[in-house]
Order: sequence, then C-alpha cells, then structure tokens
Amino acid sequence: MYEILFSAINIAVFPAWLLLLFAPGWRWTGPVVHTALVPLALGAVYLGFLTLGIVFGQSDPEAGMSSLAAVQALFSHPVGLLTGWVHFLAFDLFVGAWISRDARRRGVARALVVPSLILAFLFGPTGLLLYLIGRKLTGKAGWSLDESGQVVA
Repeated sequence: MYEILFSAINIAVFPAWLLLLFAPGWRWTGPVVHTALVPLALGAVYLGFLTLGIVFGQSDPEAGMSSLAAVQALFSHPVGLLTGWVHFLAFDLFVGAWISRDARRRGVARALVVPSLILAFLFGPTGLLLYLIGRKLTGKAGWSLDESGQVVA
C-alpha cells in the first residue's frame, strides 16, 4: 500500500514539472502550476500523513525532531517517510514554479532555466543554487529574491 501511495504522489506532481519544462507559456501552465491548486493538494496529503503519524500512532515511538536519532526514527516508518517525501515534493515544486516565473519575468535564457528546473526536481536546492548563480552571472538579477526585483533591506 505504501509503495502505491508513493507512486501515486510522484505521478501527481509530474505533469506540473513537465509543464514548467516544456510549456512554461502555455495557457494551462499558469492555472495548474502557478496557482494554489497543487500546493493545496500536496498540503492536504501532507496533513493526512502527519495526522496518521501523530494522532493515529503510525510512526516510530522515538520519532521527533529534537535530535538526529529522533529524525532518523521519524523516517524509519513508511508514514514518516511519505510525510517527508510529500514535504520535499511540495517545496521543490514551489521553488521550480518560482524559478520559472522569475526567469520569464527577467528574460533568463531557457538554457539556464531547464537545467535549473531538472536539478530542482531531482535534487531540490541544487536547482535553486544553479539558477541564482546563473542569473547573477548573466546579469539578469542580483541576489534579491523579491518578486519586483528590488533589493529588500
């Protein structure tokens, strides 16, 4: 059952990543990827797994976030692992969508955006790292993450 849930969750986010990679300007990309639709769905799944783990005891009794051993115990149960996985998927997609929007707004070349998105999909923060360094080196933006491009103090 856990393996089926894992596969279903992965399949559910894959179309959003495909839209970011291959159709960033398509009229359906915005409503699917740049609205709260996917984050709300992933948030609900996350809350469901979190509830199973905390309220219904579907977790290791030593699980927690107070030490490395407690975090290890958290991920030792399939529900804890799925909870963490949904967390990664939600935030990685959020970052990928931000990269896509920021790149379109600033005119960043797709040659930088595509590898950044692939890395964000596969290895989360490395995609953001590549994108931020790349847009800085190409003169498309500074280090600010502000949507307007203004430096925030």
